[in-house]
Amino acid sequence: MTLLFMLTVCLSFLALLATPSFATNQANSCRSYCGNITIDYPFSLDYGCGHPGFRDLLFCMNDVLMFHISSGSYRVLDIDYAYQALTLHDPHMSTCDTIVLGGRGNGFTVEQWRAPYFNPTPDNVFMLIGCSAESPLFQGFPGKHLPCRNVSGMGCEEYYDCPAWSLIGHKKVGSVYGSGPPECCAVAFEAIKAINLSKLQCEGYSSAYSIAPLRVDGAGGWSYGIRVKYSVQGNDEFCRACEATGGACGFGTDGVKQLCMCGSFNSTTNCDS
Repeated sequence: MTLLFMLTVCLSFLALLATPSFATNQANSCRSYCGNITIDYPFSLDYGCGHPGFRDLLFCMNDVLMFHISSGSYRVLDIDYAYQALTLHDPHMSTCDTIVLGGRGNGFTVEQWRAPYFNPTPDNVFMLIGCSAESPLFQGFPGKHLPCRNVSGMGCEEYYDCPAWSLIGHKKVGSVYGSGPPECCAVAFEAIKAINLSKLQCEGYSSAYSIAPLRVDGAGGWSYGIRVKYSVQGNDEFCRACEATGGACGFGTDGVKQLCMCGSFNSTTNCDS
């Protein structure tokens, strides 16, 4: 009888060691994957998980992670949690090998309430192609004072050397506004706050970013895509305290108030409360 009792106690103890707590399970339940990309806080694929400012943002379709904002949908190539950055791909964006015209590109514009959370990185250059002389880009900038400039060593002068330009037959025009707008105008996102091809009256665009050290083999060696810096607004101590006590960071049905999900209950502080 004593042996049976001791055996039962030992088995129960082993079962407790092998079975994680429900709170720990709950903390892991919000973390997921799409293809080979990890989805973790502040992002999520499930409503109620992650940071409320990042809700309804990511979607996984056939193991392809998509990022959706007001300007369109982009494929997510990478999420860098250490540097808080996403790398996005727009299928209608021009590269060094292909120039896409017709104003079909998404560009990059976020809803006003999301603007504090997302901005292209300072080393991301947008090269606007075939913009009209009436474009807002060239209004208020007479003569040589155009907003076009190099960004982190990348600009249109280098981009003109791409093979794609010889394929479309467009000619380089004067860089001075008096002789006509340039065929390509490179700008930083901060200079105009939104890349909207319709409003800017441009035929197309390209986007490239640098990850130091910048390669020196010209535009053919640039990284093409949109590199977006994300930022969790406010004090993030709530989420750290939640995760430290085995909870998962989320938010309530109002889509605003943060909650700590602790398995059988939700807390407005942490799972030890």
